Amino acid sequence: MIASELKIIDSHTGGEPTRTIISGGPDLGEGDMAERLSIFARDFDHYRRTLVNEPRGSEVMVGALLCEPVNPKNAAGVVFFNNVGYLGMCGHGTIGLAVTLYNMGKISLGRHTIETPVGEVEVNLISPNRAAIENVPSYRFAKDVAVDVNGIGQVIGDIAWGGNWFFLIKNHGLLLKQDNIPQLVDYSCRVRDALSEAKITGKNDGYIDHIELFAEPANPDEANSQSFVLCPGSAYDRSPCGTGTSAKLACLYADGALQPGQIWRQQSIIGSVFEGSISIREGQLIPRIVGEAFVNLRATVVFDPNDPYCHGIPA
Repeated sequence: MIASELKIIDSHTGGEPTRTIISGGPDLGEGDMAERLSIFARDFDHYRRTLVNEPRGSEVMVGALLCEPVNPKNAAGVVFFNNVGYLGMCGHGTIGLAVTLYNMGKISLGRHTIETPVGEVEVNLISPNRAAIENVPSYRFAKDVAVDVNGIGQVIGDIAWGGNWFFLIKNHGLLLKQDNIPQLVDYSCRVRDALSEAKITGKNDGYIDHIELFAEPANPDEANSQSFVLCPGSAYDRSPCGTGTSAKLACLYADGALQPGQIWRQQSIIGSVFEGSISIREGQLIPRIVGEAFVNLRATVVFDPNDPYCHGIPA
């Protein structure tokens, strides 16, 4: 069962939505966020389906369950999810969560720490609608990995971790434009399927569930690169993707194309921009991602017992 007083706040970060459960969510105990994610997935997955699947949500919606942090000095804990499952970390969602917490009066401008299933993330709320996140340590796992893709041929890309596993492709021969999205989705889905069939993974058999394509930006004055990111569930990211930009920064650094403190502007398929940079701490690469988010809905979720799709349409 789901609490009758389930309250949510929606925001978007660079066009990519985040739906945050602010009250009425399930009791996941007092373990860390990785443990709470496991409990959520095992015992309370109907919350995920209810909030982000149709008819209330859509394939592009990312959900965030606001949790009490393990460390009381931290601002919050969070578990991220989408229409097909759960995310270890979500960059745009963390920026959206920070703006949501400010909107709720829970945090002030300045630096705060958010607990996620893959570790602690520092957020600097620069203004009511602009935040910088210092993501989990990121790295390139493998360079120039070849995979044979059905209907396409051989595709070469890098495997990198930015809080989720990514396969990053530069030489794809496609136009990164909004009117070409169906072809971009089809291409990226084929690549992801091929990686899975070939058993090509990240570290410790990590499933590569994000595909990232790159091209030169339409306007070099606005960005260094433009990207198209396929998310789990086959929706594309409207934002430049926080974890995807982190993975890109890790690859750039590994190639000697980006130095600590140097700014890299990543533009999404719809034109929104994240500003990225890196620092090296104790031998680990720490990405910093800056973006804007806006709260656009406060709501109480209504459950009608006569509604056959009250708890969402399975994806």
